[in-house]
Amino acid sequence: MNAEARIREALQVLRDLGMPREQQNDRTALCLLALLDLDPRKKWSEAADPRVGITPMMEFARDRYRVKYAPNTRETFRRFSVHQLVQAGLVVPNPDNPSRPVNSPKTVYQIAPDARRLLRTLKSKKWESALAAYRARQSDLATRYARIRDLKRIPVRMARSRALPLTPGAHSQLIKAVVEQFAARFVPGSQLLYVGDTGKKWAYRDDKSFLALGIQLDEHGKMPDVAIHDRKRNWLVLVEVVTSHGPVNPKRHEELRALFAESRAGLVFVTAFPSRAVMSKYWNELAWETEVWVADHPDHMIHLNGSRFLGPYGNPADKKVGK
Repeated sequence: MNAEARIREALQVLRDLGMPREQQNDRTALCLLALLDLDPRKKWSEAADPRVGITPMMEFARDRYRVKYAPNTRETFRRFSVHQLVQAGLVVPNPDNPSRPVNSPKTVYQIAPDARRLLRTLKSKKWESALAAYRARQSDLATRYARIRDLKRIPVRMARSRALPLTPGAHSQLIKAVVEQFAARFVPGSQLLYVGDTGKKWAYRDDKSFLALGIQLDEHGKMPDVAIHDRKRNWLVLVEVVTSHGPVNPKRHEELRALFAESRAGLVFVTAFPSRAVMSKYWNELAWETEVWVADHPDHMIHLNGSRFLGPYGNPADKKVGK
């Protein structure tokens, strides 16, 4: 079979499986074929289940199908093909280590066992009945895989067990999402040091832990909305929550650097938005060398330039706490 015919078959599979129209394209078809290690010479019954990263998928398309994609399309592969395959339950991220952060360079993907069994029946008499049975339980599969990932998230810790009674409103809801969703995904097992509130300045603060990092809180300083300490990497993650104002723009970036200048932990700056629609209003204001997290797409981060993704710049990130 030639390469074009095999890609057409993969496209038909995507349609049969009910993938959105935006993912019914050659790029997503090639991702699926890479996840099955299926070149044009193999039969569908030979579909395998290797663990594959995004770059190897692009290399597979180039080497096996002579379809070359520019290196700067890597994020397009991840966000507009692989992400939707994961959401559909066809693909499992990091099956070897479900607690691995989604932004890790070691992230890999693997075809789900049920999907592999289904696709190995393509071009056989079993295909139609197997497809009908699979589609009948498809939504359950997506829910199950999402639940597995949820169970692997590690919540942030507090110095003492207590609830955080925040003033009702959109701002507080986003703070809650940062603590429960962002932190568990991107700084798992970290320690919550500070939470602000629209009703009162200090909803929660851990002075003892701040002092251990060399930080004497300024009662008059303009604190971020949330401060989280990643003890494993010794990062102090400072989050500004934006529903109507206040992203980490260049001015705020410098204010926070000055406020936490004595920190023994490396400083990481994050702006959290409730949605991409809100983010778009402030996009041109955001400072370089900062991160963006959007609550309605919680598995993803946006990095604004710099030599690393989600990490400190020009800060003592490698120093040990207390030294």
